[in-house]
Amino acid sequence: MGKPTGFLEYERALPADVTPEERIANWNEFHTHLPEEALRKQGARCMDCGIPFCHTGLMLAGAASGCPINNLVPEWNDLVFRGLWSQALERLLRTNNFPEFTGRVCPAPCEGACTVGWNGIPPVTIKGIECEIIDRAFEQGTMRFAPPAVRTGKKVAVVGSGPSGLACAAQLNAAGHTVTVFERADRVGGLLMYGIPNMKLDKTIVVQRRIDLMTAEGITFVTGAEIGGNVPAAKLLEEFDAAVLCTGATKPRDLGIPGRGLAGVHFAMEFLTANTRSLLDSAHEDGNYISAKGKDVVVIGGGDTGTDCVGTSIRHGCKSVVQFEIMPEPAQCRLPNNPWPEWPRVLKTDYGQEEAITRYGADPRTYCINSTSFVDDGTGAVQAIETVKVEWVREGARMTPKPIPGSEQTYSAQLVLLAMGFLGPEQGLLDQLDVARDARSNVQAAYGAFATSVPGLFSAGDARRGQSLVVWAINEGRGAAREVDRFLMGDTRLP
Repeated sequence: MGKPTGFLEYERALPADVTPEERIANWNEFHTHLPEEALRKQGARCMDCGIPFCHTGLMLAGAASGCPINNLVPEWNDLVFRGLWSQALERLLRTNNFPEFTGRVCPAPCEGACTVGWNGIPPVTIKGIECEIIDRAFEQGTMRFAPPAVRTGKKVAVVGSGPSGLACAAQLNAAGHTVTVFERADRVGGLLMYGIPNMKLDKTIVVQRRIDLMTAEGITFVTGAEIGGNVPAAKLLEEFDAAVLCTGATKPRDLGIPGRGLAGVHFAMEFLTANTRSLLDSAHEDGNYISAKGKDVVVIGGGDTGTDCVGTSIRHGCKSVVQFEIMPEPAQCRLPNNPWPEWPRVLKTDYGQEEAITRYGADPRTYCINSTSFVDDGTGAVQAIETVKVEWVREGARMTPKPIPGSEQTYSAQLVLLAMGFLGPEQGLLDQLDVARDARSNVQAAYGAFATSVPGLFSAGDARRGQSLVVWAINEGRGAAREVDRFLMGDTRLP
């Protein structure tokens, strides 16, 4: 490393976000940039650790430790420190097709496994440097389209244009195959387009820019094409030499309590998708979205999707917003049973909570709370939620939430958003293709092989592994492309 003592000399630094007061007034990305000299110092903090854990992608205690796509983090950190931005870009693109996505929305398991952080020192700003490398490349014109020199004559269909489908398509195209990506929505991008709000991931500047580049490289995108719906499922293997299912895990977990059918209770993705589509179509002028304006909003679910619902509701102008989490509040720092380099299970305050604190004066999150019923306002719409606090009690090998007598409470709510995760892929297409599934209803295809029970049909991403991170989706899309190439050509040179 160029600066082995950099982590001792420089403090971790992040660019200052646009203030919550300013950013809740619009839908623009709110992350800013560090100047080059500051970025080079951050690169210098990447210590000469000998055995880096940041790029391992190991599964420890049920979570990723280090980068699942094995980004060459120490290499491009050192190159940024030296001011060698084009070489840093080359190293970054060796393992990651879309660093502009992961640099914005990945929770950065690489930083959780950073060796600098093993004894409490703040880790290297890996995610921020990653994003700066690719953004500079686009801004300076060094990120150019690179179509394959030779075509193999083989045709591959990819179903779904989320991160796994896009990564798979990009790799197969680079191998020279003719790739068609089918997307049932009206825009390409899947989760990246409609599942993540614009203020976290800009659709025109960031997502569409990448789609345009992939189109220039020879990939065909077909929107409004639901395989198994308006496009026969048989088309996949009748007209293509191979196909890859990258449909995601889009079946939401429901909350089957009294009053579930009341108006005003929605799945989070209904809310987020309609909001982004209306924003892109008409800047919300068409009114084709679920508005939180003037309403008491309750978000049930404490993950990233729940946070996105909080931030979106605030931008609509909601009257109030609270966020329920049935799990206990995380610790402020690592506990003994959560040692480095495991993913740190500690309390984090994300952008949505920051904005709620600024707007309403309090953190919106309530922990160890369970919803018991939705209350009808007399017209068939929700007006409140009845809840009870819980304590977690060990029963054998499992911890179970038990209601606390006397802790019942009613919360006013004219809009309820269910953000409790996903149960797996939708089953209709899989039924039509007669694809074998695992015990969790995911497509049955071994990791590393990605082949389904149907010859010539592969699967990757959340459809195969269940709900997971964007970076795992990219990992799987790349892996599936490698195995499809091997299936078609007898061997593969894809990384």
